[in-house]
Amino acid sequence: MSIDLDKMSRQELEALRKDVDKALESLDARRKADARKAAENAAKEHGFNLDELLSGEKKKQKSAAKYAHPENPKKTWTGRGRQPAWIKEGLASGKSLEDFAI
Repeated sequence: MSIDLDKMSRQELEALRKDVDKALESLDARRKADARKAAENAAKEHGFNLDELLSGEKKKQKSAAKYAHPENPKKTWTGRGRQPAWIKEGLASGKSLEDFAI
């Protein structure tokens, strides 16, 4: 395809520029999609998904609950992180962690 730019008007040249910009954006989008698909396939071959690799860590599994509220067993605590208020209150009243163990 040969285009003689010298014979085109300013309006035609600006329209051509817009068309070229759109074509470049479309090309970039297609190439990114192809690259992402290839990366997903490569990650899958190694037993990962792409999000795991990009985040730098495997999805963490929740730890099992080790302690439960004596009156409401839906309230649990894994023993990690900050102690819930009901644990703090129980410890302050003389109970031990073993009293809350599941």
